[in-house]
Amino acid sequence: MTLVPMGTSVLSLRMDGELLERLRDHAAKRGMSVQDYVVRTLIRDDFDERFQSAVEETERFYGVP
Repeated sequence: MTLVPMGTSVLSLRMDGELLERLRDHAAKRGMSVQDYVVRTLIRDDFDERFQSAVEETERFYGVP
């Protein structure tokens, strides 16, 4: 048997307590850990589209040309 090493990376986030609580609530409703919830959210088919919309909305809010 040959074992193929899997590459992994670590993503570290700094967030305020309110956001972390919101993530905990969303994850708990689905019976998931916060880490699993975030990963599932990132791999959703529509993530790229939703992320781009959020970036555009943020830029409009802050008046970025």
